[in-house]
Amino acid sequence: MSDIFAQPDEAATPLTDQERRDLRLAYIATRDALNAAEQENIARGQEWALCRRRAILTEQFIVALHRRMFGDVWRWAGRFRTSERNIGIDHWDIRPSLRTLLDDARAWIDNRTYGPDEIAVRLHHRLVQIHPFPNGNGRHARLTADLLILQFGGPRFTWGSGSLGDPGELRKSYIAALQAADRHEIEPLSIFARS
Repeated sequence: MSDIFAQPDEAATPLTDQERRDLRLAYIATRDALNAAEQENIARGQEWALCRRRAILTEQFIVALHRRMFGDVWRWAGRFRTSERNIGIDHWDIRPSLRTLLDDARAWIDNRTYGPDEIAVRLHHRLVQIHPFPNGNGRHARLTADLLILQFGGPRFTWGSGSLGDPGELRKSYIAALQAADRHEIEPLSIFARS
């Protein structure tokens, strides 16, 4: 298992030693095999989420979706992180910050504060900013935003029309758009979500 994590993955949040030991699949020996296993699990999680209309803006759904997306691969799936990261808020503030975000999103909808795309993109941004889970936060936040825009009756986002899991220009554009949103400039992320 140590070979998988010997080289840092620029597209993933670094895991603690304990989180690395929580890999469920003993046969995984390469980063490519890990990525493939995660992608299969994400596809099953997406299928579960799309099978019927769900109350997306609840802590229970946020946690259940992450567990469905990563639970076949990682034991920590669907559990809030308990350690600090190079990104995200302090781990002890995850639950109250998530509650505030979900309350805000419901208020944006109820008061028509923003259009549907902007509400979903703002939800995505703040989920990434909170970074509630040890890993998979970007993928989880993008699927959450997709599910919300589908409930609004809109088409899914394209998120740059490529793989954000590969370090490269597309991922750099995504990170730059997230950083702009950190500065309260949401338009670059909104454009990226539909490009």
